[in-house]
Amino acid sequence: MDKKAEALAAAKRAAGYKAADMITDGMVVGLGTGSTVYYMIERLSTRVKKGLEVSGIPTSFQTALRAREAGISLTTMDDHPVIDIAIDGADEVDPKLRLIKGRGAAHLREKCMAAASKRFVVVVDEQKIVKNLGTAAVPVEVLPFAVMPVLNDLRGLGCEPIIREAMKKDGPVITDNGNFIVDCKFSAIKNPEKLEAAIAAIPGVVESGLFCGFTKKTTVIVGGIKKCTVITSPDVVT
Repeated sequence: MDKKAEALAAAKRAAGYKAADMITDGMVVGLGTGSTVYYMIERLSTRVKKGLEVSGIPTSFQTALRAREAGISLTTMDDHPVIDIAIDGADEVDPKLRLIKGRGAAHLREKCMAAASKRFVVVVDEQKIVKNLGTAAVPVEVLPFAVMPVLNDLRGLGCEPIIREAMKKDGPVITDNGNFIVDCKFSAIKNPEKLEAAIAAIPGVVESGLFCGFTKKTTVIVGGIKKCTVITSPDVVT
């Protein structure tokens, strides 16, 4: 691993560990998906082995596997429809704490988890902080049955939609929910809330990776080489 990669890993680890230390005994914790969240699980595992009692709700099969290996007890949203704290990553974060998520193709479950949580903690490295959303593509989960009409409708919103291809199998990426992912590249996103609503209104779209509705309960932990920066909505009650 070169020095740049080592520094990035250290930043992610710092953010993940700080988020894990926010968890208190007896909490129900939403477990997101992605590399920074996995550092959080690593730290949470250490705390659980020392006696911390928590229940985790994973947002993907991959996270469930990692959490079980880490000794974290798992539960479901059926048993806990209200989650104390959800911890997840992001592909982009803007100054208003709006997000683009979905590089791990788990944004549908992640959005359900964020909606059910009292507090939403986002762990990122410094590269994910942007002035305006849109450098990253917006992932959209789509029913396979309707993918061609959805592609046409997405083009009508001004993007270039591409069905995400799998890396170690032929054909499209299939989500944990059995759907396709369409990555939508926009030249600019002037109004993220309006775009999120427009994408959601397309028949056949299950969910997009724009997260604009949770800013009032969001805390962002930005991992850096020397320290973590915490950005919290003034509406968050700690």
